[in-house]
Amino acid sequence: MTYQAPVRDYAFLLRDVLQLERYANLSAFADASMDTVDAILEEAGKFTSEVLAPLNPVGDKQGCAWSPDFSVKTPDGFKDAYAQLVAGGWPALGSDPAFGGQGLPHVVNVAFSEMSSSANMAFSMYPGLTHGAYSAILEGGSDEQKALYLPKLASFQWAGTMNLTEPHCGTDLGLLRTKAVPQGDGTYRITGQKIWISGGEQDLTENIVHLVLARIEGAPMGTRGISLFIVPKFIPDADGNPGARNSVKCLGLEEKMGIHGNATCVISHEEATGWLIGEENRGLNLMFVMMNEARLGVGLQGIAQAEAAYQAAAAFAKDRLQGRSLTGPKNPDGPADPIIVHPDVRRMLMDARAIVEGGRAFMAWTALHGDLSHASPDEAVRQKGRDYMGLMTPVVKAFLTDRGFQVCSDAMQVHGGSGFTEHFAASQYLRDVRIALIYEGTNGVQALDLVGRKLAADGGRAVMSFFAELDAFVEGETDAAMKPFTDPLAKAKGELQEATLWLMQNGLANPDNAGAASTDYLHLFGLTALAYMWALQAKAALARIAAGDSDPFYDRKVTVGRYYVERVLPETASRLAKLKAGADLMMKLPAEAF
Repeated sequence: MTYQAPVRDYAFLLRDVLQLERYANLSAFADASMDTVDAILEEAGKFTSEVLAPLNPVGDKQGCAWSPDFSVKTPDGFKDAYAQLVAGGWPALGSDPAFGGQGLPHVVNVAFSEMSSSANMAFSMYPGLTHGAYSAILEGGSDEQKALYLPKLASFQWAGTMNLTEPHCGTDLGLLRTKAVPQGDGTYRITGQKIWISGGEQDLTENIVHLVLARIEGAPMGTRGISLFIVPKFIPDADGNPGARNSVKCLGLEEKMGIHGNATCVISHEEATGWLIGEENRGLNLMFVMMNEARLGVGLQGIAQAEAAYQAAAAFAKDRLQGRSLTGPKNPDGPADPIIVHPDVRRMLMDARAIVEGGRAFMAWTALHGDLSHASPDEAVRQKGRDYMGLMTPVVKAFLTDRGFQVCSDAMQVHGGSGFTEHFAASQYLRDVRIALIYEGTNGVQALDLVGRKLAADGGRAVMSFFAELDAFVEGETDAAMKPFTDPLAKAKGELQEATLWLMQNGLANPDNAGAASTDYLHLFGLTALAYMWALQAKAALARIAAGDSDPFYDRKVTVGRYYVERVLPETASRLAKLKAGADLMMKLPAEAF
């Protein structure tokens, strides 16, 4: 099965659903005409399906190789593909023109990022983290740091990494021990060990820019005393080119369940030379710029792997002959019918499609609000964009990866015993996507972030704005054809609002209630958000049909949307019931009983 990029679906989302061209008067969208976007989507589809996808099994089987000289070789073909990526200008799509970027809205870049991750998740992680480093330096770096590093990172001539986790601490960064000693000349000596550093060493780029969290001597303990440093593999010389080798070493690679083509490194900083970014003891604020971008990217990975797994499962189901249809043979001249005739196989494929296409719309919708948070001249629109980015980030990350993993698992199930072997791609998709539920903050941590921080932020302004948007949409849709979408959406929104009020009343009285409810609440939120996305897509598709467009794409879109609201969305009721059960029974057994 050859991966086929969802070019048609993205064109529909960007043209008909999100209506990008209505923002053409904004400078950030001036170059994003649909003619340009269509051309980008077509070329992105070709590059990812023809160049990256064939390397996916290669990377899985070969993995990366570490050498005693602390170097790492990436799988065969990765280096050439990376050179083609850079030569094609793909890294610069969404970067600032002041630093060599093309300045297109991030929502356009999301399309390329999904295609890249579907085609080859391990490969796509190298450029993905580089853009995160670019964003952090853009946000908090000095003018000199921006001038030196951003053009090289925007072009992907240099790579970037994120050095947070240490052997004794992951999520609780307040425990980190890496130290920074000022040298009196504007530099610091950085000493400490970091683990699980994606792309921490590789042979794709001429330099690697590590962003490292460390504690300056004498700084407060806990997260209040953490600073962020630029620690390049090669210290730039006077001309800005890679110079002397810094004392940063890759001590080895992790043996992992999946993403074998990405180098997951143990990195040792041995009095390495580093430069402070931003203010002392304010490193986490800047690192969260990179982490939030990474979390959105991880949510995208969940959808991307689900799309690839769905395609493989659908192709297998149409080809594999097994049994006869319950309503009579559909392949009477053959020994059996293809398994796609069986309702339970259809259930898994339709579940997959409903989640993938709804999740893709959610990802793009969120990215557009992120673009508007910077680009709109209207402060109310910018504020709403910032609010939504904060509120939706944990939902995008956790909901889309949980559901993406389920889609990949179902895709393996469609393959039957064949899926459990390495003769088919189903196994790799399942193994690769599993990390997405864990890294950049586990999904449980995302749920706690949602209920503990994001709901209450600014007096609940973001979630109340979202509720108001849903209400306005439902009330404004008078077309009878939309009723199958608006009625279920209104019901789900009511359940989400009820859950929110329950958390407000019970979470403060007993914080364990909030913790016990958090995952169910996040899924209730995600299910409702996708119901809204399907209503938006149905509205756009029905408008096309009413205008006389006979493309079957639109009828199919409405059918999958109807399936979502009738077969997937009812889960909201069970999520509400579970979260309202509270924490008592969950916390009742003593620790020694486990």
